[in-house]
Amino acid sequence: MRIALFITCLNDTLYPDTGRAVVRLLERLGHEVVFPESQTCCGQMHYNTGYRRDAQRLAVRFAETFGDADAVLAPSGSCAAMVRDIHPRLGRPGSPLERAASRLAPRVHDLSELLVDVLGVTDVGAYFPHTVTYHPTCHGLRMLGLGDRPYALLRAVRGLKLVDLPEAHECCGFGGTFAVKNPDVSAAMGTDKARNVAATGAEVLCAVDNSCLMHIGGTLDRQRAGVRVLHLAEILASTEQEPTRL
Repeated sequence: MRIALFITCLNDTLYPDTGRAVVRLLERLGHEVVFPESQTCCGQMHYNTGYRRDAQRLAVRFAETFGDADAVLAPSGSCAAMVRDIHPRLGRPGSPLERAASRLAPRVHDLSELLVDVLGVTDVGAYFPHTVTYHPTCHGLRMLGLGDRPYALLRAVRGLKLVDLPEAHECCGFGGTFAVKNPDVSAAMGTDKARNVAATGAEVLCAVDNSCLMHIGGTLDRQRAGVRVLHLAEILASTEQEPTRL
């Protein structure tokens, strides 16, 4: 399959290893990954802060950039949710934006959805001999409905021990602009999440959103908890020959 990669702003700027891991993983599975260079932000930040017209322009840009793709991979649950759920509603009913975004939305996927639902695979040949706990991010849990998909992928990784995260379904407190507008509440929620992560004894915290991992990981670092954070793609891309190192 020919898969278009929408890398997202945060990954492009701060976590390029996630994009590299996605490409390495999908190419190992025999698929072609393309990177449309005209891509920009999905507009989530603009929409969440009330800049609807800016978000509309970015939604138009997204539809123009990815409209011909067979499948679009967004290694971010929040950005995938923005494109699938919000983009079609940014245009008036029957408008060119509404029609284009609605046609494209079913072809936009989170990594776990792409692997399990589209490519029909849970065992991707990964090897990661570490203890891992998984945080189901809010957008992945509540808007995309990822359910057991990430867990199924992690359980199939050789050498990996998956441990349950207490109160896993609780928000980590990042919430994009929420963390900026409500820093004290955000920090308190992050502290609660980090405490539960540390209690698992895991070496690694995994999620499908680097934004949440950035927030939780910063708290874990300040607490000197000794827990590394990794995107799901980096674990699934790891093999004995090309291991993802902690």
